[in-house]
Amino acid sequence: MNLSEKSLAELSHLFQDGTVSSREIVEAFITNIESCEDEIDALLLTTFDQAREMANAADSRQKSGKLLSPLDGMPIIVKDNYCTQGVETTAASKILKGFVPPYDATAWKKLKDSGMILLGKANCDEFAMGGSNEHSGYKVCKNPHDLTRVAGGSSGGSAASIAANFAPAALGSDTGGSIRQPASYCGLTGLKVSYGRVSRYGVTAMASSLDSMGPMAKTPEDCAMLLQAMAGADHKDSTTPDKEVPDYLAHLGHKISDLTIGLPKEYFIEGLDEEVAEALRATKKVLEDLGCTLVDISLPHTAYAVPAYYVIMPCEASANLSRYDGIRYGAGQKGENLEEIYVNTRTAGFGDEVKRRIMLGTYALSAGYYDAYYKKAQKVRTLIKQDFDQAFEKVDLILTPVAPTPAFEIGRNLEDPLQEYLEDIFTVPASLAGICGLSVPVAKSSSGLPIGAQLLGPAFKEQRILRVGHHLYKAIHE
Repeated sequence: MNLSEKSLAELSHLFQDGTVSSREIVEAFITNIESCEDEIDALLLTTFDQAREMANAADSRQKSGKLLSPLDGMPIIVKDNYCTQGVETTAASKILKGFVPPYDATAWKKLKDSGMILLGKANCDEFAMGGSNEHSGYKVCKNPHDLTRVAGGSSGGSAASIAANFAPAALGSDTGGSIRQPASYCGLTGLKVSYGRVSRYGVTAMASSLDSMGPMAKTPEDCAMLLQAMAGADHKDSTTPDKEVPDYLAHLGHKISDLTIGLPKEYFIEGLDEEVAEALRATKKVLEDLGCTLVDISLPHTAYAVPAYYVIMPCEASANLSRYDGIRYGAGQKGENLEEIYVNTRTAGFGDEVKRRIMLGTYALSAGYYDAYYKKAQKVRTLIKQDFDQAFEKVDLILTPVAPTPAFEIGRNLEDPLQEYLEDIFTVPASLAGICGLSVPVAKSSSGLPIGAQLLGPAFKEQRILRVGHHLYKAIHE
């Protein structure tokens, strides 16, 4: 039995009924990491000693019949922008090298309190700024399906970890597609939750009105298990509403034949890779065979989503990253005065992509430009949200591509940042609207690269996209 190839749900059943121990599960993944990590570069650090101790504790609970949850004893990889108490957290930036947080991010703490076991911290684009994991301050993460290709970003290390069987699940963050796009590139399921569904407390902030924390795993069922533990209000994050958390697993089995799914014409455009288009046509047919009704819809302001996003996000990032000065924490540089310390610290600590976005945001927020850029972008954001609100009056959810192409070659877009920004064209509209989205693996290209389909649902209707994703996944893969 190859434990490392099994889904989170399968491993949970095996552990809960006593077929295998948590320690056996953890050792299976550690073996994979030790043999393959050097060529994939998915992790920034590992926590094997701690993981073994936590696994032993889970085994003791299992024997005494005192398991904490269905996730007890299960290993996980956590993106390195989540604070992990006593474990270095750098957000893949040299400016935070050596920072060991004294507390846990709420989302990770909820999973830890459920008995989950930390195997390591995942590589990512620095401060989650990037769509390829080429902008990590430390190393470039490769796609396990083809080591010459990107794993996606910013949660590339999280996605590659699952694809390489380093863990059955991982935590990522999604500001403009950073869970969904790497999930598509690496052949996984990735869930972008509605804004506020999962607490952002303890995760390094990039764009505070866009950031969302979510799970990545092999199947929609696995993501439902993780979201069940992560979701809910948190008094440490005022953007988490006190809304009831549904039983996501119970919803998976409900029928989907009464649902209407919209196909937005603005997402099926020139420049969409033909193999991606064919995968979406096949997905449409599967959903119709499952009893869903598919109809054409329009989201007319889609074309303005990328430009609006790449004004709003850098503006918020510029404000958020002003706290990193190397004085209170992180890797500071010396200087003759305070200004020199700031300049030297940020010059040495921030990478090129982070500097680019800070400068874009600072410029757009400056006197004389605020109204022309930031304020106008927020008005466009409102129009995009209204597009989705009107669409969801007619359809239950929306089917789109996740990315225009399968995973691209490492280095292809490094000299052309705009081209990399355009890879987000199908993911940023949902981020601007604050709705939920699920990337589900549906096909492979002729060269063996995974292709995902995106299911978008109204805010706080994760149970709906997980249910459809579950039926779709089973129809294609089982």
